[in-house]
Amino acid sequence: MSNNFVAQGQDLELQGIRKEFPGFVAVNDLDLKIPAGEFFALLGPSGCGKTTTLRMIAGLETPSSGKILLGGKDVTNTKPHERPVNTVFQNYALFPHMSVIENVAFGLRQRKVAEPIKRAGEALAMVELEHLGERKPQQLSGGQQQRVALARAMVNRPSLLLLDEPLGALDLKLRRQMQIELKAIQMEVGLTFLHVTHDQEEAMDMADTVAVMNQGHIEQMGAPEALYDRPKTAFVAKFLGQSNIFVGDVIDSGEVVSISYNKTKLSALARRCEKTQGKIALGVRPEKMQFHEEAPTETSGLNILGPGQITDIRFTGVSNQYQIEIPGVGEVTVFAQNIGRSPVIELGATVWVSWKVEHSFGLSDLPTGTEIEE
Repeated sequence: MSNNFVAQGQDLELQGIRKEFPGFVAVNDLDLKIPAGEFFALLGPSGCGKTTTLRMIAGLETPSSGKILLGGKDVTNTKPHERPVNTVFQNYALFPHMSVIENVAFGLRQRKVAEPIKRAGEALAMVELEHLGERKPQQLSGGQQQRVALARAMVNRPSLLLLDEPLGALDLKLRRQMQIELKAIQMEVGLTFLHVTHDQEEAMDMADTVAVMNQGHIEQMGAPEALYDRPKTAFVAKFLGQSNIFVGDVIDSGEVVSISYNKTKLSALARRCEKTQGKIALGVRPEKMQFHEEAPTETSGLNILGPGQITDIRFTGVSNQYQIEIPGVGEVTVFAQNIGRSPVIELGATVWVSWKVEHSFGLSDLPTGTEIEE
């Protein structure tokens, strides 16, 4: 990679950003600070406001209120081409009649930057496509077109690169490969990356920090591992993978918080709970649960439910997913790693499920719908 592309990313700060459209609020008083040089993911379902947020940062939408600061400078009312920001879109938006190198050089020529072809060649070298500079975009694979779009966005050496669902059009294998390459490029060039996606795995794989967005605001933000291990709301618990969630009244509170759930005591460590009084929701990830062919011995460090019956088994490659129907509880999901032998394989088998108290988490809100949710 050319040293010419080692650049200085800048802090991005959003202060009280709000965006109203006729009849609804897309982004609601959003505060966010992304440190320079970080790979940051804005994750959420369709309609949560993440793309609107990206468009405001790019200058393609104007906030109804609030400020956008880049490197400490207020750019809220600055025109898009005057911001040190570039965007890579899902559809790549390459000019079909131009060669690859002319696509990359286009913005440089528009701005009358010296030596546009030389700089475009350096950008293509950065994404390892310098040998394809004379081809037309339609002669390239999807992954190669994605890299050209990335080179074109980075040739201007922006302080902030916005990635709008950039890998959505690629097949699974190529998407995985591009995730690794994008992260490597970001680390080497030192830019601030803001990646907008609805793909949980993509965000978790690539980002230093993930902000989970829902209905125009950020539900939770942090390192991917922390969000997955310790979700604070029912939405985050269910959006980032699967969770078994149990709702009940608190019956014990101290270092360990316990609820009564269907006359069964379920517990979590107080430091892993958002609430410790009243009616609360405790959750556990399916891979943290185990099932047993006989009732396990009760201990203070173990939560136990059962007996129940295996109603469904799904083979997903690395693991088997079991659905277990427990009378009075409902359906519980358990993942067992596929290491050649699962403890129970037949449908209809009677089993108990257990998990360590330390693997439970307590939410700040209650899930909508039934008391136990997948």
